[in-house]
Amino acid sequence: MTLEFHIVNRIRHQVKRQGEKTALRFQMENGWGDISWRQFGERIDSLSLGLLRAGLQVQDKVGIFSNNCPEWTISDMALLQVRCVSVPIYPTNTPNQTAYILQDANVRILFVGDQAQADTALLISSQCPSLEKIVGFNPNIDFKGDPLGLSLEAFLSASDEDQATELHLRLEQASMEDLMTLIYTSGTTGEPKGVMLDYGNIAAQIKGHDLVLGISEDEVSLAFLPLSHVFERCWTFYVLHHGATNCYLSDTHTVRAALQEVKPTVMCAVPRFYEKIYCAVHEKVEKASVIKKGIFDLSLYIGHKMAETHSQGKTPSFFLQKAHQLADKMVLSKLRQLLGGQIKMMPCGGAKLSPLNGRFFHAIGINVTLGYGMTETTATVSCWERGVFNPDSIGKPMPKAEMKIGENNEILVRGPMVMRGYYNKPKETAEAFTKDGFLKTGDAGYFDAQGNLFFTDRIKELMKTSGGKYIAPQLIEGKLGTDRFIEQIAIVADARHFVSALVVPCFETLESWAKELNIKYHDRLELIKHSEVLEMFELRIAEVQKEFAKFEQVKKFTLLPIEFSMAKGELTPTLKLRRKVILERYKNQIEAMYKKHA
Repeated sequence: MTLEFHIVNRIRHQVKRQGEKTALRFQMENGWGDISWRQFGERIDSLSLGLLRAGLQVQDKVGIFSNNCPEWTISDMALLQVRCVSVPIYPTNTPNQTAYILQDANVRILFVGDQAQADTALLISSQCPSLEKIVGFNPNIDFKGDPLGLSLEAFLSASDEDQATELHLRLEQASMEDLMTLIYTSGTTGEPKGVMLDYGNIAAQIKGHDLVLGISEDEVSLAFLPLSHVFERCWTFYVLHHGATNCYLSDTHTVRAALQEVKPTVMCAVPRFYEKIYCAVHEKVEKASVIKKGIFDLSLYIGHKMAETHSQGKTPSFFLQKAHQLADKMVLSKLRQLLGGQIKMMPCGGAKLSPLNGRFFHAIGINVTLGYGMTETTATVSCWERGVFNPDSIGKPMPKAEMKIGENNEILVRGPMVMRGYYNKPKETAEAFTKDGFLKTGDAGYFDAQGNLFFTDRIKELMKTSGGKYIAPQLIEGKLGTDRFIEQIAIVADARHFVSALVVPCFETLESWAKELNIKYHDRLELIKHSEVLEMFELRIAEVQKEFAKFEQVKKFTLLPIEFSMAKGELTPTLKLRRKVILERYKNQIEAMYKKHA
């Protein structure tokens, strides 16, 4: 594959071309700061010289352990320029998880974002013999006198122009076959595996996305998901490949304000983001007057009709156009303002988007584009075609992605975007592929006659009841999770005679509801045991799951006072449930549900 699409060459091309145009934006105490393309290039080169001064050899491993910030991408690009391998680590990883990655990858230098990551790194440094330096992005990090720690400024001050010749040499020797990154997939079971991706993988995705999506240099993207995740990182590469502006959200709790300040035109997100907005909107509507509810429902209906008409490639009637103009003025445009008002397209991935949520966003005029992929496929391998909206499918295969259905309805993928394998794990690598070179995704699905791909469930997570019926937990969790009173849900069914669930309420919504009904309680534990609360949840769950077969329906549930979290090992960094941990932690509550109905 031509070096033209080597990501380092793409970025260097835009640095020369864009000059003083803004490349990166970042959050400050008062507003947002800008970094021009010229400054971006200078900082990448300066850090590249520092890395060479530190003695890093071709294909040495360097970790990035930080929240989103410009330095994340600057260090990533600097590593790639000197042909090192960047190893992203989730900023919320535990010390044990972080130590495993540093040990397995033999990381020599670790970049850390803030004090929390620095403290974790210092705590485990004695377990990581290959670790030579811990470099802090935040100048206020206290390394407590540890000789391993130093600031980014101090690290850069040790660089000099003597390394310029070596930098030019490494740039000239760039190869599409170089290992570019190791991304450790947490998995819902077992130890993490380092997915090996090369420059050819990234180039294939850039080319494919240009054919399917296409964006311009005028776009503004908000980096909301962690850059340690393959989805946001590859999207950032794609944005910068086009010379557009990337804005870094370091604190996800400030996303609402950031959307209004940055007004992004493109932005990738996971389904949970859309679910939260959908629930928040409908919660407000439920409290509105009958007239306002009617106007909202009618406007949404008109928006649905317009989206449907466009998706079918038809021209809307004169009446629909006029009705839509009025609906847009009164309701739809106001809903778009929740996302800043300038969104042209929002790629969505990481899990299946509820058709209900997909239809809602397309009705209000937000072009959510759902895709399917995994770390092992360098993110997206299927997505909705431009201008097409099929809420039940996960799109059609991306260019150059060969996809078929294998044994047990498993989705199989082959193509230039598929990983080399798992680092240091030849056995697991061999097991991940079929004899004819297709990657086993572990996901079940099917294609329809038009070539649309449909996801049904994770094969390994299918549960079998004691009655011999197979249950797809993600399907049930996805449906029940659309209810505005439910924050998280974990289905229990394996070897049981009926389906039950552990439910974490959305306490903001629940507490507001309880206040309106004058329900008295001292704490959340007392609130979730209240008879009116339990009755309300029972009715809502029953209503939401009507479309399921009887054997799939949740018969019993237990409300939990505390969310599932990564810190307790109940969630992976991509917020997938670690079922084994949850089943063990809540075994008493689970057994109590079944004892009553033995």
